[in-house]
Amino acid sequence: MEKLLKHWPRIAVTLIPLVLALLHTANILPIGVLQRLDDIIYDTRLRATMPKTMDDRVVIIDIDEKSLAEVGRWPWGRNKMADLVNELFDQQKIAILGFDVLFAEADDSSGLKRLRQLAANEMKDQAGFAERLGQMEAGLDYDSLFAKSLEKRPVVLGYYMTSDRDGRTSGELPPAVMQKSALQGRHIKFTTWSGYGANIPPLAKAAPMGGFFNSITDTDGVVRSIPLVAEYKGQYYESLSLAVFRVLTGLPTIEPGFPKERFLSRSYQGLESILLKQGDKSLAIPVDDRVAALVPFRGPGNVAGGSFKYISAADVLAKKVAPGVLSGKIVLLGTTAPGLLDLRVTPVGETYPGVEVHANVISGLLDGRIYVKPDYALGYEVLLLIVAGLILAFALPLLSAPKAVALSVAVIASLVGLNFWLYLGGGLVLPLATALVMALTAFALNMSYGYFVESKSKRQIANLFGTYVPPELVDEMVKDPDSYNMKATSKELTVMFCDMRGFTKMSETMEPTQLQGLLNDVFSRLTNVIRNNRGTIDKYMGDCVMAFWGAPVDSPDHAALSVKTAMEMAGEVRKINEEHRSKGLPEIGVGIGLNTGMMCVGDMGSSIRKSYTVIGDSVNLGSRLEGLSKTYGVDIVVAESTKKLASDIAWQELDKVRVKGKDQAVAIFWPLAPLDRLPKEQADELKLWAMFLKSYRAQDWDQCDLHMLNLERTISTKAGKSAKKYLYQLYSERVASMRLLPFDPSWDGATNFETK
Repeated sequence: MEKLLKHWPRIAVTLIPLVLALLHTANILPIGVLQRLDDIIYDTRLRATMPKTMDDRVVIIDIDEKSLAEVGRWPWGRNKMADLVNELFDQQKIAILGFDVLFAEADDSSGLKRLRQLAANEMKDQAGFAERLGQMEAGLDYDSLFAKSLEKRPVVLGYYMTSDRDGRTSGELPPAVMQKSALQGRHIKFTTWSGYGANIPPLAKAAPMGGFFNSITDTDGVVRSIPLVAEYKGQYYESLSLAVFRVLTGLPTIEPGFPKERFLSRSYQGLESILLKQGDKSLAIPVDDRVAALVPFRGPGNVAGGSFKYISAADVLAKKVAPGVLSGKIVLLGTTAPGLLDLRVTPVGETYPGVEVHANVISGLLDGRIYVKPDYALGYEVLLLIVAGLILAFALPLLSAPKAVALSVAVIASLVGLNFWLYLGGGLVLPLATALVMALTAFALNMSYGYFVESKSKRQIANLFGTYVPPELVDEMVKDPDSYNMKATSKELTVMFCDMRGFTKMSETMEPTQLQGLLNDVFSRLTNVIRNNRGTIDKYMGDCVMAFWGAPVDSPDHAALSVKTAMEMAGEVRKINEEHRSKGLPEIGVGIGLNTGMMCVGDMGSSIRKSYTVIGDSVNLGSRLEGLSKTYGVDIVVAESTKKLASDIAWQELDKVRVKGKDQAVAIFWPLAPLDRLPKEQADELKLWAMFLKSYRAQDWDQCDLHMLNLERTISTKAGKSAKKYLYQLYSERVASMRLLPFDPSWDGATNFETK
């Protein structure tokens, strides 16, 4: 006990990873990298344990590039689809056919619709036309031909669900497989959709069995699971793979499988499984908390993957497949053609055919090989973390370095071994990354404690520079302390001045404490934006904040970072105003000025109070530009020197100005949006604006009026609409005033400002 008390600082340090791991597991302090690491572990383990053998029970009829070249572009005429279905059932004798394609619109490719219009109008008096059309109609109604080929056959049509905000729907859904009443009041986290795109009614009626072919895309863009059952408007529908499996097994009913009472899952509200019931027989398919199943991938996928047999749809239509070759097979119709956009990123391939995802699930259902994250995964992880964390925290401080290494290796090996044993033996996918990182971090912190405590020189350097620069940059400086000193130096930097508008009015109407709280909140949020973009906070001056980029840590993209920061600050102010409106607080505005140029940077303070700051003409110009934002009615004014170094932004030129103390005119700009996100109509507006400025500087006032009329009709940005109205009104007034003056050949188009 005395030894433990003696080492309590090291024990406390070692317990930090355990506490953070528990907070992450409880979703109080989620750490995204741990989830990503768990995904990497799962993907690696999946690839290592895949059977990599062919399942000859499932065959994929592939609408591949060869099929598109020989049969024609997709969608094909429904008469061809009818021929394909008839060939598969009549000649190949397949067991079931599932469609991983959608038939969302009627097929008018035969021209029947136009012929009917002719018969009713232009050709109604033509003898024999209507009679001949009646004889041909059955053969030209391709949808009816296709529907007839589907009737009374084991066919499952596919459709998709959507989360469209407007809840758009098309086509006809198949019957729901489960009602809300079956859940007995439990709040299950089903995957929920608000719309769908289904097959046209004639086909849906001919083949009433259907399943959605949606998958679940994780946050890293990878498809690892599919929802087996999902919700739409209080009713529950099945996936394509589950629907095919149910048809194969005699259409058992679907019921929820509630979890058994366990110590680690008493409060769990999800499902443990979905039950397929038929008479007195029942099959439980395990599901996770989203009522989804992990896809049991067999191999790397695609035609060359070797998991399933692929046959080109063109070969089936051309009768190149010998009769009976597919007898008794489960057939899925899908596509691998890149142009048809049914390729997915999966743990086993970056261009994995969507149809093969369903083939893998069907294969897994047939074999009872469905992996799942069980309902008690959270309790398992918490228990594992506590046991491993406490062993390391209380044992490592008492052990020598070799023994500490041996213990840590043993703990980590036990965590990995238990996890793999449960995966291979019980089909359980349980978290591992958090426990591994916790164990490794606990070991590293414990072993490094003395080293970091004793590294006084680095701490002294950090403390010294911490009095001059923001703490978020100190960590980078400590890595190479010899590269930094406090001497003043001249270098190209970008400076920002940001002034809060309406502060004087607020100070007259608000209590001091209320005003203080509002300012602290606003400046805290704006400061976070600056700090997140590597900016150095120079100082706060009443209702103004000054910052700069490029020192003390070099930032080659200092100008681009400053522009990004300014735009994000303007966006943050809009959010603040929305909150203020809801609380009845006054709205605020900001004026931001940015300039890039040579500046003197260093310790410009005194022996009593030090200050790491920038000075120079370029700094003064940045301050002047901030003041001009009010004149032009915009929130950001940027000098041309900054604009040239931020080429990925769409800019609107505001003016050429000559500020007090400067003989040289400076072009000033307003950043609108990243170039790749600039709407076309706004780009067109900028072209009009450029023509206006050209006419303005040429003193062609009639052309100015014409361009301004077009500009006022095409104000496009919702966020900057009022600012543009103000800007255009300003120039309209200038044109009206300057029209009264004689032509001045010496005028350079610049506006002079004599005050600060």
